[in-house]
Amino acid sequence: MVRGYHQPGMAGTTGQPRPADKRDQQVKRRDRGELSRTIAILVLALAVILFAVKNLKQVQVDWIVGSGSAPLIVVILITLLVGFVISHLAGRLSRRKKRADGG
Repeated sequence: MVRGYHQPGMAGTTGQPRPADKRDQQVKRRDRGELSRTIAILVLALAVILFAVKNLKQVQVDWIVGSGSAPLIVVILITLLVGFVISHLAGRLSRRKKRADGG
């Protein structure tokens, strides 16, 4: 090795990667992770859109005090929203009860 010459990507003569190289690797990993998440979100969005398009048929909905019709996707989404709200409230109640019990 010529005096004063360092191989690219090496810090001194120890053979250890330079800190900048480690940052570059972290950025590449983060970029791959972001790309994976973006692709997953796009696939999920496409699935939701296809699901909605396939469920536009009008359905009869019977309520406790009457009935009506609505697109199936609306019925599904309202049911999903109600289920989410009930789960959220039940979780909050459970956490509050644990805190009150000292656990």
